[in-house]
Amino acid sequence: MKDITLHINNNTTATCIPNSFIDELMPDANGEYVKIYLYLLRCINSAEDFSISKLADKLDHTEKDIKRALAYWEKKHVLRLEYDSNGQLAGICFLDSAGSMPKKELTPPAQAPVPEKTVSVSESRPSYSKTDMLNFQQNENHENLLFIIERYIGHPLSTHDIESIMYWHQELKLSTDLIEYLVESCVDKGHKSLRYMEKVAINWSESSIRTVEEAKRATGMHSQIYYGIMKAFGISGRNLVDYELAFIDKWTNTFGFSLDVISEACKRTIQSTNQPSFQYADSILESWHKNHVHRPEDIAVLDSAYKKSKSVVSKPVNNVRTSAGGRFNNFPQRSYNYDQLEKQLLNSSNQ
Repeated sequence: MKDITLHINNNTTATCIPNSFIDELMPDANGEYVKIYLYLLRCINSAEDFSISKLADKLDHTEKDIKRALAYWEKKHVLRLEYDSNGQLAGICFLDSAGSMPKKELTPPAQAPVPEKTVSVSESRPSYSKTDMLNFQQNENHENLLFIIERYIGHPLSTHDIESIMYWHQELKLSTDLIEYLVESCVDKGHKSLRYMEKVAINWSESSIRTVEEAKRATGMHSQIYYGIMKAFGISGRNLVDYELAFIDKWTNTFGFSLDVISEACKRTIQSTNQPSFQYADSILESWHKNHVHRPEDIAVLDSAYKKSKSVVSKPVNNVRTSAGGRFNNFPQRSYNYDQLEKQLLNSSNQ
């Protein structure tokens, strides 16, 4: 992805955060979105090149996570995203009014429309009024759902938690049964964070998963890859953490690799490092992706080509010089009387 220009519409050179941002916007924002915004502010005064991929690597996120955060802050009028003629993100402008806008959603500036192709379901999260939340909680089906979720996560739901569940149901179009299964499957894997559950909910919505059966099939495929990678790495006694899951998401969804290809990369990682390193495996898979590897057979072809190129480079050069008489000039020469040696051998054998 091309580098992106960061600039601000005033001449400040300090990295400062408005109190209004902290007081009004930060409490309701996703913590990861806040972290991304703060790091963007820091990058304003940095001479280094900036891109979505570099920011994702720095914060151990996927590029999709970064784009969601940018879209969120643009809707809050903290920044403005700028696009080139091809619809590619080319600039991020931090607005003077950051943090001072009212919480009510306003129409985005006409001069900076978001191209239709870049909008996902996760970028249209609305604000809910107290009346909206009260009506949601008073619905019998929703009341039962909230009670069940509280039992699963082991603590009462906060206002922000209820807003998240409303978002899953009303905007992502997940049924109450599907949300219950979502929570159950996440908790079974050791993830009680609603922030983690929301990432799964967004993924299901963008994958057009609408029923529990469809979710079970998708979860089964994911679990096969999840536990297959843990087995290939020899990991046991713990669940994978978020940054490790981000690598798996990248390998399966971005690169489109199957479990057998990923397992081979894990095997080579262990052989080279003697430990399970997701970063090292990622470097292998990055290389394979660039070389258009899709199946294990492609890896074999790539290995064969590498061995051939290596053998050509490392082929020894014969620097031994010979004279016209065929003697090797690199070593002291000796002169032997072969007739005399033959007589000595015969005499010794007759004794």
